Order: sequence, then structure tokens, then C-alpha cells
Amino acid sequence: MVLHMQTIDNFNFSGKKALIRVDFNVPLDASFSITDDTRIRAALPSINKLLADGAAVILMSHLGRPKEGPSEKYSLKHLVPHLSALLGRPVLFADDCIGDSAKKMSAGLKAGEVLLLENLRFYKEEEKGDEGFAKKLAELALGNNPSQGFNSSQGFYINDAFGTAHRAHASTAVIAKFFPGKKCFGYLMSSELSNADKVLHKAERPFTAILGGAKVSDKILILEQLIGKADNIIIGGGMAFTFIKAKGGKIGSSLVESDRLDTALKILEDAKKRGVSIYLPVDVEAADRFANDANKKCCAIDAIPEGWMGLDIGPVSEKINEGVILKSKTVLWNGPLGVFEMSNFESGTKSAALAIAKATKSGTYTLIGGGDSVAAINKYNLAGQVSYVSTGGGALLEYIESGTLPGVEAINS
Repeated sequence: MVLHMQTIDNFNFSGKKALIRVDFNVPLDASFSITDDTRIRAALPSINKLLADGAAVILMSHLGRPKEGPSEKYSLKHLVPHLSALLGRPVLFADDCIGDSAKKMSAGLKAGEVLLLENLRFYKEEEKGDEGFAKKLAELALGNNPSQGFNSSQGFYINDAFGTAHRAHASTAVIAKFFPGKKCFGYLMSSELSNADKVLHKAERPFTAILGGAKVSDKILILEQLIGKADNIIIGGGMAFTFIKAKGGKIGSSLVESDRLDTALKILEDAKKRGVSIYLPVDVEAADRFANDANKKCCAIDAIPEGWMGLDIGPVSEKINEGVILKSKTVLWNGPLGVFEMSNFESGTKSAALAIAKATKSGTYTLIGGGDSVAAINKYNLAGQVSYVSTGGGALLEYIESGTLPGVEAINS
């Protein structure tokens, strides 16, 4: 549990160099234009606070998963025009994150100026959590005069990249050790953590968790955690069929993890012992192939004909889920309940999203976490009608699973 967080509001950055880890891992189209700038906008409040204080701001981020060193496809230079427009000032760009250009431009950076470093993942040392690489990044804000050591009065480190806080990378976990007393969370990080804590430690009851997605194996740890915290767990998506098969149902050619049948039964048993209600779908929209224009029919989830696969929950399940959601005081949603990308199999996910928005209106606290759940909420234009939409699906799940993250530990230690 995060207590007494050191946030960006605890400091004045006037005349300081602020090295801030942001998450600018945004999607680009074939001509390198940004197709969704949500993550960039999420970092603006922290950047603007630093600039308002009179700091010189150095931004570092990764973009994508470059395989071998620098490449045009994953260069952060493509973000500069849009970021400049959003900040209302020119953003400088260093074509390396630790090389000569980064050193010279950081050294000459003045108050009110913003410098964006090139993609951190162009160096393998970033993901390896290499201390030498972290030190070179730190020196951009601290100075590296060998006779004086670090000029620690000048530099600060701020982590505002929740989406990567679960990785023990050089820029998210290792670098903080070089900034004793001069490290903190940005607004996005502190907001993400306080919202996650609201669900983890201060949930009003009944507390309902909705878990979807393809695989039970991806959700085992979070299921185990939630069985100890939630009153209700609604299970949907592909992972539901592993539970149904484990209980002896016929699931046709639906997605299943046959090696997880015992795990599914154990989860159901544990939930029963603890008095937690697990809601599995009772009916499904089945298709004769994985396509939007497939032949479809509604049937009981444990009686799907051979050669047919369940691609969405059915109307009876939708009604049951809606009833549970509307009676809840806290709702956590991670993962779609069907193949919502296909218009003929989106009804279960859409109905859950609408029920969550309706519950929020009645005073229920609702937290949406995970890429596909966020995509669904955005698809139905409901982001403004829920309590909080998390920017980091993997980080949120890991935080719920373990109660902390490498990027959080690094600031709090």
C-alpha cells in the first residue's frame, strides 16, 4: 500500500533540472503520425507544473519494442511537432538518450525549455536495468563533473510513467538511487496509485471485479488476490470456457486452456470457501467460425455444438451481470467479455460498459484497467462516465497482484 507518497507537489523546481520518465509509447500510422495521443496528454499536467515552477525539463521515454538499435520506425522525433503544439512551446530533441547530443543539450538547457531524448530502448541496457546506463541518464540532470561528483542540488528525478512502473528497467527503477531526497511521483503516477489503492484497500462493499480476456493463465494471480478482497467476480471472455469445461460442460471448438482445468476448479473452490460469488456466463453467442459474418446462434454455454465456438456472452448473462454491477459500490473491470472488435459479438462487452457507467452515476466507484477494457470504454464514448480509466493495464494488474511495483519501490525507498 502506498502511504505518504512524495509527489511533484512536495517540491518547487525553480532553477532545477527535472528528468522525468514519461510514457510516450503511442501508436503511429505508416506516415509516423500519432493516432492516439492519450498517453502524451496524460503527462502534460506534470510537465506544465515543472515549467510553471521554472524548471528545465528533460523528458525520457520508450516507444515500441525496437529489436536492434536505432530505427526510423521507433524514433521519438516523430512526436516533437505534436508535443510542441500541446505544450505551446518548441520542444528540443536529442538524437540519442545518453550520447554527446544528449549531454550537450542537457547541459545547455535553460529554465522553461523542454528537451525530449531519443528512445531509451535503442539501448538494450534499458530493459536489462543496467546501472551504468541509468547513471548516464541521471548525469543529464545532475551534471557529471568528476572533481565534484554529482551536482545533486540541481537535479530531480520524477517518475510519471505508470504504464512501465512494473518493469525493473534502468529509467524506471534503477535511476532513482542517484537522486536521494530528490525523487518523486508525477501527477499521473500518484493518481494511478491512489485510485488502485481505493480498490485494493478502501473498497466500499459490495465490491465486484469483472475479468475477461482470453486466458485463465494470464489472470490466475489477480484472481487469487481478488478472491480475498471482492464480494463478486464476473468472469467472461475466452477464459470462461476453461471454467465451463472444468465443470464438465460441452464448449464445442471454443478457446480453452486444457492444462488449466484443475486451476479453474481450485479457483471456484477457493471462492466458495470464502463466500465469494463467481458469476460465469450461462449462455453464449456461438459462431461456426471466427469471423464477424459467421453464422451465429445463441445457446447454453455448457451445450455448445461441435464445430461452434462461443464469441460473446448471451442476453441472459448480460442481464445477470448488469444486476450484479448495479448493486455494487465498487467495480474493477479488466478484460472484455467477448470479441468486441467484431460488431456482431460486442453486445456483452458493451452492456457491461453501459452498466458500469450507469452504476457510476449512482455513486459507485468504477476503475477501468487494461488495454482492451480501456479500448471498449473509449469505443462507446464512456471514459467520462466512469470514475477512473487507468493508463497501464499490466502495471495495474501487477500492482493489485503484489501490492507494489519496482517503479514505486524506487521512489519510496
